[in-house]
Amino acid sequence: MKATPHAIAAGVAAGVAVSCTPFLGFHFILAFCLAFILRGNMIAAALGTAFGNPLTFPLIFAAAYRIGIFLLGRAPERVGEANLFTLLRHLDFAPLWHPILKPILVGGLPLAALCGAVFYVLTWQGVRLFQQRGKRRRS
Repeated sequence: MKATPHAIAAGVAAGVAVSCTPFLGFHFILAFCLAFILRGNMIAAALGTAFGNPLTFPLIFAAAYRIGIFLLGRAPERVGEANLFTLLRHLDFAPLWHPILKPILVGGLPLAALCGAVFYVLTWQGVRLFQQRGKRRRS
């Protein structure tokens, strides 16, 4: 990728950050929008969304939920399995908003900021070192 370390790091950070939100199915679009705002690379943003995948989503959403209930100042609520599957089968998300979706969204935002910042720094340093090595080899 021929881009500045900032552009690549901002793109990756945008993709990673958006992966911490519960907006499944919209991660690419949201990552592209955030990368555009941050002047990040769109390809890097797409690659950054790989942070959210079937192996990491349970961990991300569990952490976001815990952070969310803490920030909202309330205790975890139970939703019965049969009730949950019925609601999902009928795409009725309104009853899930208060006990599940709202805490995940509220907790996902600080988690997204933290993960995005960590990945920005790591990617920026890695790209900068990689590009410096390439310049030394060509010299």
